[in-house]
Amino acid sequence: MEKSEIKKTEGTGYDDSQIQVLEGLEAVRKRPGMYIGTTSVKGLHHLVYEIVDNSIDEALAGECDMITVTLYDDNSVSVEDDGRGIPSGFNEKLGLPTLEVVYTVLHAGGKFGGEGYKIAGGLHGVGASVVNALSEWVEVENYRDGKKYTERFERGHVKRPFKCEGDCGEKHGLYVRFKPDPTIFEETVFDFETILTRMREQSFLNAGVKILLRDTREGKEREEVLHYEGGIISFVEFLNSEKRGNVIHKDVIYMRGEKAGSIAEVAMQYNDSYNEMIVSFANNMATIEGGTHETGFKTALTRAFNNYAKKKGIIKGDDSLSGEDVREGLVAIISVKLTDAQFESQTKAKLGNSEIRTLVDSIVSEKLEEYLEENPQTAKIILEKAMMANKAREAARRAREITRRKNALEVSTLPGKLADCNEKQTHLTEIYLV
Repeated sequence: MEKSEIKKTEGTGYDDSQIQVLEGLEAVRKRPGMYIGTTSVKGLHHLVYEIVDNSIDEALAGECDMITVTLYDDNSVSVEDDGRGIPSGFNEKLGLPTLEVVYTVLHAGGKFGGEGYKIAGGLHGVGASVVNALSEWVEVENYRDGKKYTERFERGHVKRPFKCEGDCGEKHGLYVRFKPDPTIFEETVFDFETILTRMREQSFLNAGVKILLRDTREGKEREEVLHYEGGIISFVEFLNSEKRGNVIHKDVIYMRGEKAGSIAEVAMQYNDSYNEMIVSFANNMATIEGGTHETGFKTALTRAFNNYAKKKGIIKGDDSLSGEDVREGLVAIISVKLTDAQFESQTKAKLGNSEIRTLVDSIVSEKLEEYLEENPQTAKIILEKAMMANKAREAARRAREITRRKNALEVSTLPGKLADCNEKQTHLTEIYLV
């Protein structure tokens, strides 16, 4: 490279002194979108989900039966559970109370492969600390080993040090109340319906766990108790009852399987609408952007119906149903639980584990074909709907092609010196068959 090609950096104001190191939770406050996706209303509610998810992880560990979420007039919210609480000692490495470490140190937690949690959604160790960083204040009450411990934080910093408040009897669990920082978020008023939807999902996914959602704000007083023993089967029934159409078969098709510590569950039912609704979860996290578990389900679903239809002679030759055909009118819930979930971001919107695709694919392929064989009447009803969808799509495709050809002939011009034939005498332009 010639010397003249080297750009001089002197005088630009960019030197070693410009390199900054953000200490503690300042990185979160500086770039909140990296941790909660956005500072809009969606990000605001994500704070609640992060704290609730920690309680759900206790439920997954078999240590929690009741979770209470409460909204207050000052735009704060509390989450309380009857789990094990946070260990009440000190972290030897940092020399800080364990509770303080959880709420002030990024990537600190008990879900990195230890024995405390076999399956968990809080895999990155940033949930509680991110909520702390983005809140005006956080109050924590920890009930553990017969004692009550408290600590208060403001904008990520310790305001009232960790303290043992005395005996608490047999009470155990964690109480967290926080107020989102209005200097961070565009809006700080929580929407009851938005939180209710998420809490209902968690209740469906964790059969037997009771979630109490309370709104104590003046003029908005309301209380909902969410408790479903039927799990994702009840979830599908609920979604289909939400005026999505009339179900075309009575039973919800349920499939479950395990392999190498991973569990996959699928529940599905068809209605007479033209839309599909597939909702997927990984370790109770709503994977709104899908992932490998959804891919495995869709592939196996299409293959299973095509195999059955060809076996019964309903489809012949090279004809086949497309994925869109077999998913028309489908409502399905996919829930997987695995020990080493790989999400694409902290918001956990998309699952990336390749092995879970294989697991879901094999379960659906095997168990769905088995179900169709054992329930020929239901299989017939579903296939008739899929065949009608196939014919409608094929007819729509042909209509589009005809329209495109017609438009092309109307506006196209021949290249170069060529021109359309123009002759008034019909016998010179038409071919007559004798």
